[in-house]
This record gives sequence, structure tokens and C-alpha cells, in this order.
Amino acid sequence: MTLNCLGNLIDLSTARVMGILNITPDSFHDGGMYSQERQWLAQAGKMVGDGATFIDIGGYSSRPNATHISTEEELNRVLPVVQSLITHFPDILISIDSFRSEVARAALDKGAAIINDISGGDADDKMLPLAKEYQVPLILMHMKGTPQTMTKMTEYDNLLEDVLLYFSERLAKAHALGINDIVIDPGFGFAKTTEQSFELLDQLGLFQTLEVPLLVGVSRKSMIYKTLGTSPQEALNGTSALHMSALERGANILRVHDVKEALECISLYEKLKKGTKHNLA
Repeated sequence: MTLNCLGNLIDLSTARVMGILNITPDSFHDGGMYSQERQWLAQAGKMVGDGATFIDIGGYSSRPNATHISTEEELNRVLPVVQSLITHFPDILISIDSFRSEVARAALDKGAAIINDISGGDADDKMLPLAKEYQVPLILMHMKGTPQTMTKMTEYDNLLEDVLLYFSERLAKAHALGINDIVIDPGFGFAKTTEQSFELLDQLGLFQTLEVPLLVGVSRKSMIYKTLGTSPQEALNGTSALHMSALERGANILRVHDVKEALECISLYEKLKKGTKHNLA
């Protein structure tokens, strides 16, 4: 499995890491930490140095009940960061985390290489055509409602069947438009209870039937810290535990706050795979 990012063919046969860079004052873990250029450059530099393949820049907080902001405000937050990172790290592969095509287009024009849409292209009907126009990979996440309403939209006829059907329909639409590089993200915690998120993770292998790369974003989320009775700041150990489970079930990209620790999980998993193959032989 590969992704074509601005002519760079990224091999996903070994899982890759996407570092999270939130340019928001109210994100659940790192809100307000990277509002100044020296702060976001230091964090991006650390993530690149630790081995991140992608940096995901977001200016709209998608935590439950997050404050809704205008397109103009989102653009003002993310565009200086995209420009700054491209200038200082010219080889970096930037993902723009937005459900607005206007924001995604502006970021792509400055050098971003991937669109990451939490709405799966549902919030803005120009998003899928934009991915086709720019020939960039498109990450489609599953969510019902919006960050402001999703906690009240956790009812499903059958969780796994509903999410798989959603992706089947979105993939069919994207493929019909001629979009070649698509990644799916089950959307842990988005319109899903803690129990539903664990059910999705347990059955993650079923998503391999869709034959597209699979992104997992569980880093420091409430499914971890609420289960453990801790906080996002204390959820790194739990995150690593679930990262290993995700890798065992076919995750191709881990979207994380802590790049070094995620890559350690991948290294150990790859070592474990080789040992298993050796024993079977």
C-alpha cells in the first residue's frame, strides 16, 4: 500500500506516524500551546526529528462541544503555520485538518500535501472535487453530526455495519470522481461512546476489506483517560497500549501527539511480526 504525496510515494507496508499540531486555544490536550511561531516550529522540528512522516495542522478544534469558529478565523490560524513549516522544513509532508474546502485549498496552495476531513467530505460538497483537482491524498473520517452535536448522536442500528456502509458509500463516490489516494479513519470518539470506540478498535481488522489505508487516531483520547480514571496529560501509557492493538489489527498510520513513543510501538510490532514469521517457517 502506498500514498502519492506531491510525487513522493510513501510506502505503508510499515506503519507511519502523523504528528498532530493543533493551532487552537481549546483542543483537549494541547490547546494554546503552539500559538507562536517559535512554539510551532519547535514542536514540528521535534516531531520531524523523532521520525514523523506527516504533520497534521488543524485550526478548528473538534473536541466535543468545541467552539464553532468562522472560516476566516480558521484561515488566520493555519495559513501562517503551513507557510512557516514549508519554509523551515521544505521536505515536510503537511496534512491540513479541515472540513472546509476553502481552508484546504488555501493550505494546498501554500504547499500542503494531504487533506484530512473529519466530516468525510459531507460538510462541504467541494472537498472531494478539490482532492481530485490537486491530486492529493484524502483522509475520510466517520462522524455523525458536528463537534457541537456528536455526543448526542451515538445511536446505531449496528455500529460496525453502519460505519462500514458509510465508508463503502464515501469510497464509491470518491473513486467515481477519480480520486486515487484515499485513507479512512473510523473516528474514535466522534459520535461514539467509549464502549463503541473500543468495539471499533477490537474489530478494526474488518476495515481491511475496504482495501484502502487505515488511519487510527486514539492518542490521549477520552476512551483512554476516562477508562483509566486519569487525564489526557496522563494518558500516554494507555495510548501506547492501544497503538499496539491498532497495529496488530492493520493500522497503516497512527495520528499522534507523541511521535517518538508511537514509532517505538511500530518498531516493537515489526520485530514481533518478524519473530512470528520465523516461528511459522
